[in-house]
Amino acid sequence: MKNNLAYHIPVMLSECLDGLNINPDGIYVDVTFGGGGHSRAIHERLSEKGRLIAFDQDPDAAKNTWNARNFDFIAANFAYLSNHLRLIGVQQVDGILADLGVSSHQFDEITRGFSIRGEAELDMRMNQNISVTAADIINNYEEEELIRVFRNYGEIQNAHKLVRSILTRRSNGKVQTTTELMDTVAHCAQKRKENKYFAQVFQALRIEVNDEMSVLKDFLNQCEKVIKPGGRLVVMSYHSLEDRMVKNYMKRGSITGEIEKDFFGNILKPFTEIVRHPITANEEEIENNSRARSAKLRIAERNGE
Repeated sequence: MKNNLAYHIPVMLSECLDGLNINPDGIYVDVTFGGGGHSRAIHERLSEKGRLIAFDQDPDAAKNTWNARNFDFIAANFAYLSNHLRLIGVQQVDGILADLGVSSHQFDEITRGFSIRGEAELDMRMNQNISVTAADIINNYEEEELIRVFRNYGEIQNAHKLVRSILTRRSNGKVQTTTELMDTVAHCAQKRKENKYFAQVFQALRIEVNDEMSVLKDFLNQCEKVIKPGGRLVVMSYHSLEDRMVKNYMKRGSITGEIEKDFFGNILKPFTEIVRHPITANEEEIENNSRARSAKLRIAERNGE
């Protein structure tokens, strides 16, 4: 049982394992299995009484699984976490790990359309059973819908200019490939910062295609019920939209950051942060794995007895 490093290099592996505070006899969930790097390391720390459950909606990820009596792989989106756990007889677990975003494999597999490094169809679906692709969004969304996507999910300041360029281009024919999209919007980017701008554009489309913000919201809202008191929630995010949502949930007890208090003025929240500030990768790891550069790791423990 070896890590498939060609598929995905696990980011901040030791920090994630330490954050989970693994009980060898406990039940743990990796909701973003990918190449299985984090999952294998968790599984190696479990006894025969322990159990690991992994989720991934990408069919390619299933190729990285292994056979073990105490390992279950669920080919599903982690938005349906609690339902699938109930189906296999699990009510609560001792810890959950979520490594959000796109795997190295998905970026490197140019045909998936996630990368700005080569030409491919504008796809960007993590689950190939989803009907809407990035091309559908680019070619069919109305102006205001496109502005919402790029402003909210790409945090693009000149979203109006960007969208006008897309509308002008598609009036002469559909935008079908990644390079066609980049050629269309290149003049909207600052000189020598084109790649950063393209990355923001692609991020926005990917989030919309896969409904990532809603999925993360649904997942977090299930963690209070699924994780046992004293259990750990470990979440690694790669952009500010994800990190803000995770931070609000762990720190303030709600996705929006609104604080609810009891009669005595105590903040009502299901988790307590183990680290007040996000953990980031060291320079050595960043040098070996550039994807780690933007990673922020947050850890919280379930309140209660």
